[in-house]
Amino acid sequence: MKSAVETLNPTRVRLTVEVPFEELKDSLDAAYKKINQQVTVKGFRKGKVPARVIDQRFGRGAVLEEAVNDALPKFYTEAVNEAEISPLGQPEVDITELKDGETLNFTAEVDVRPAIEIPDYSGIEVEVDAVEVTDEDVEKSVEQLRERFASTTPVERAAEDGDVVTVDLEAKVDGEVLEDGIAKGVSYTIGSGELLDGIDDAVKGLSAGEEATFTSELKGGSAAGREAEVTVKVTQVAQRELPELDDEFAQLASEFDTLEELKADSRKRLENMKQYDQATQAQERVLDKLLELVEVPVPEKLLEDEINTRKHNLEHHQLAQMGLTLDKYLEIQGKTAEEFETETREAAIKGIKTQFVLDELVKQEKLNVNQEELTEHLMRRAASSGMSPDQFAQAVVEGGQVPLLVGEVARGKALAAVVEKATVKDTNGEIVDLEDEDDENGEDAAEGSAESGTAEEKTEG
Repeated sequence: MKSAVETLNPTRVRLTVEVPFEELKDSLDAAYKKINQQVTVKGFRKGKVPARVIDQRFGRGAVLEEAVNDALPKFYTEAVNEAEISPLGQPEVDITELKDGETLNFTAEVDVRPAIEIPDYSGIEVEVDAVEVTDEDVEKSVEQLRERFASTTPVERAAEDGDVVTVDLEAKVDGEVLEDGIAKGVSYTIGSGELLDGIDDAVKGLSAGEEATFTSELKGGSAAGREAEVTVKVTQVAQRELPELDDEFAQLASEFDTLEELKADSRKRLENMKQYDQATQAQERVLDKLLELVEVPVPEKLLEDEINTRKHNLEHHQLAQMGLTLDKYLEIQGKTAEEFETETREAAIKGIKTQFVLDELVKQEKLNVNQEELTEHLMRRAASSGMSPDQFAQAVVEGGQVPLLVGEVARGKALAAVVEKATVKDTNGEIVDLEDEDDENGEDAAEGSAESGTAEEKTEG
């Protein structure tokens, strides 16, 4: 077999392959054997029909077609390895010549990873938010904890803001009660905004046993997104009572003995959260600076696949779980379809570029992923997916996704290496030391930018 490679553009090549006919022998034998198992010829036992009879009855062309289809993947793979290219997706194959007993010639056009040069990135500088926790932040945190320990006491009066009401609901669309439009004994805090739009105004001023009707757009169910006439009946009004902010509350709500200890712990927790956010922000901004330094051509077919993957995941997974259509989502976001298309395309381009650049850095820096790092990453991914580590690991192995996870960890390490050499200052002009932050920030930032960048990994090879 002889092959040659021609570069059509920075992300696409054409392989030209010439195969001597004798190299098709194994595939021809396999073709005759396969056809033998599928046909019945009078006078011959099944599977024992001679090749010449198959040629006469069914045509030599059918045998050649079967043999070539069997042999092409092997010869294509050999040509790819010989050319030392990294293909993306499936090739477009064209058989240019097939002479029985002489030769098989074909071409294969395929997208490839572009050659990328990573310049010196040690001079990258970024600014991040300073870690500042105010007394107001602490008070708000403690107040949220206090809200969780609120108690309710039924009262004989009309409902007011902040009260917890128990209500029965009935929704009608076009005058018909929906099958899933009846709910009884629903607990709702007035002013929380957790139920239907318009319910607050409807129930305020009602006492137990009274009802009101209002119009609202349904957020979920069989008539999600449609206007409904909703009847709400209040069956109980309860007043929320917050515990006193004192040492007794601290003992009730935490492991601390005093309110001051509880507040000190809240401050520390908020600082840790802001430090994590700061580290993530640094990763993201360093990544943006790095991408500005590198010229990365993006294969059009890969980009198209990535855009479609992102749209599918949003529309059929994220929005479907919330009972929203894409049109309704855009309306809520205040975006036009054109703006959505542009944003999705830009995010897809960034995701692909991120993956290409970080993968090149992994090779350049000779970064490896050990079992401990992979296990830690798997545990985090399992937690975010809501699965147990064992369930997630089994799904990853069965789906052949282990290389994908290894790639995520390696790219996280690559980005962390770039951040380590960057100068990061906060808005107060202070140098930020990120050495104590876990590498998971790098993985999160890399994954976030290549949100569904696995489209490339799924098609590679």
